[in-house]
Amino acid sequence: MTPETAATLPYRPCAGVMLINPVGLIFAGRRIDSDAPAWQMPQGGIDPGEDPATAAARELWEETGVTADLITQLAEAPEWITYDLPPHLLGKVWKGKYRGQRQRWFLYRFLGDDAQIDIATEHPEFSEWRWIGPDEMLAAIVPFKRAVYAEVIDTFRTWLG
Repeated sequence: MTPETAATLPYRPCAGVMLINPVGLIFAGRRIDSDAPAWQMPQGGIDPGEDPATAAARELWEETGVTADLITQLAEAPEWITYDLPPHLLGKVWKGKYRGQRQRWFLYRFLGDDAQIDIATEHPEFSEWRWIGPDEMLAAIVPFKRAVYAEVIDTFRTWLG
C-alpha cells in the first residue's frame, strides 16, 4: 500500500487507558504478539454505537481483568489523538481498513491491589505487566506511538508520581 492510498483510509476509533496506582506509576503491559519488547497501556477499538468512556472501561477489563469497581476516573484527554501506522504495517493490521488510530484517552486510578490484575484473560494481549514511571513508559512504547504517549503523559502529568 502506498502512502497516497493510505491517506484515503479512515482512522480506527479507539479508547486508551492510563491506569495509575496510588503512587502515580503507570500500568504497562508487554504485548504478547511482539518478538521485541513492546510495552503499552491498555487500549482498543470502540465498537459501533459505543461511547469512548464505555469502550475504555471495557478494554481495561478485557486486557487486565480490572473491573469498574476497582477504578475511579480522574480525567479525560480533551481532544482525540491520532497516529499513522508505519509503512511496513499499512494494509496488514485491522484487515487493511485503517491508516492508523484516532484515540480518546482516560486516566483512571487503580483502587485495588496488584493481585486483582489478571492479564490471563480470554483473549490475552499482554505476556507480563508492571508499574512504571512516565519516562520509562515513553522509552518502552513502539516508536510510531511515542508522540501519542508523550501527549497523553503531558495531559495527565499532574497525577503522575
